[in-house]
Amino acid sequence: MKYTLPRTFPMAPAALRLGIGLAGIALLFAGVATPAAAQVAAPAWPSKPVRIIIPTPAGGNPDFVARPIMQKMAEQLRQPFVIENRPGAAGTIGVDFVVRAPADGYTMLFGAVGHVATSSALYAKLPYDALRDLIPVTNLADAPFALFVHPSLPVKSVKELITLARKRPGEITYASFGIGSYPHFATEALNAMVGMRMNHVPYKGSAPAATALLSGEVMAGLDAPQSTLPHLRSGRLRALAMGSTQRISIAPEIPTFAEAGLPGYTASAWFGLFLPAGTPKAIVDATHREGVRALQLPEIREPLLKAGFQVIGSTPEQFAQQVREDIARFTKIAREAGIKAE
Repeated sequence: MKYTLPRTFPMAPAALRLGIGLAGIALLFAGVATPAAAQVAAPAWPSKPVRIIIPTPAGGNPDFVARPIMQKMAEQLRQPFVIENRPGAAGTIGVDFVVRAPADGYTMLFGAVGHVATSSALYAKLPYDALRDLIPVTNLADAPFALFVHPSLPVKSVKELITLARKRPGEITYASFGIGSYPHFATEALNAMVGMRMNHVPYKGSAPAATALLSGEVMAGLDAPQSTLPHLRSGRLRALAMGSTQRISIAPEIPTFAEAGLPGYTASAWFGLFLPAGTPKAIVDATHREGVRALQLPEIREPLLKAGFQVIGSTPEQFAQQVREDIARFTKIAREAGIKAE
């Protein structure tokens, strides 16, 4: 989908605004890089359409978060922001496409934690290094996961689940969206943190994992609350804790893990913008500024909150630190839990 608005006149060239004279123009044509001349030579950004690569099929959570924000950025910057879905290989095909693109601000990645952090931990050999080849711009939104159990499991709190799992190691099964998926990593992190062992049962996606939990085929699982709330309120599932740092508006009855007696544990998948390494800082800063500006608009912010997302809008420095920590954490989990790509 393209979001196109007519472009108005660009800012006047710096040479005209600064009143640079003939001597300055002569220096410019002689190839002498004076500050004023450099400003004259630098083109306005963006001066043509910007491609946003989403490494998943259309219609999922990344699209839900990205499309309205990109539309607003197109309006603000008066250029089309064109979304391209490039799925495959756990998101690595789309990431690789962005890494190989020119570092000129006209190709961006809208990626989730699984496309950048868990894939870096899961695959021994990738054609890129996410920390070296991508510039994190901003974490726009988090999607917290809740820990659900089948009502036949005799636990009503996180502490009771931990106690039971320690007594019966490997007997309690949990579902994930597949080997190396975010719920797989996040549940193994929980196992390691509290010294319990629940047995992993991978499924091909969130829908079959939820079906298995609802039927009692597995006993526990981390899942996003948006699709599970009807089953929670009908009594077909029981929620023990929410993976966010604070309770979310669509399920205020679910306590956080900290409130449930497990401070320090979170399970929340981020969605953010990245640029290829080498992109000029001015473009990184402009992308961050306009993305956060769009994110704060009520027509963008409120639907995200109502859908169960947390609105973030971190700085490039904050997001880079988060990405580094997540890759290190997931790499450690993969090594200790023996998680390997299929």
